[in-house]
Amino acid sequence: MTEHGSMLAQPLRPPSVGRALAYLGLFLLGVLVALAGALVQAGWFPGGLLLALAGAAGLFLGGARATGSRGGAVAPAAGWMVTVVFLTASRPEGDFLFGAGGGSYLFLLGGMALAVICATLGRGRQPDGDRVRLGK
Repeated sequence: MTEHGSMLAQPLRPPSVGRALAYLGLFLLGVLVALAGALVQAGWFPGGLLLALAGAAGLFLGGARATGSRGGAVAPAAGWMVTVVFLTASRPEGDFLFGAGGGSYLFLLGGMALAVICATLGRGRQPDGDRVRLGK
């Protein structure tokens, strides 16, 4: 433990420049996966939907494992969700990318559920070592 108490009681610090760039890169990858998934899920239903969701899950979980934190899953999930919500909005001309079918809703809701699951599986801010065990 530090002299000021548990690591969990310490104030949050802003991420380093490298970590911030990694989160930005993961955010942009989330945007790309959402764009690709939006096109694939409708094109080859139901295989395309499964492929799109597997790609999103791989990115979310891979980001969490690569950075060693939940932020690594949240950054691409945020890019994915912003892009998917943006693509679901219709334009004034009446054009839209997503149809009103069940596959589009499964892609949207399934991707959100995967984002929550992968962010939950990511490692949180927990202290390491033997000194943090009770009774030591």
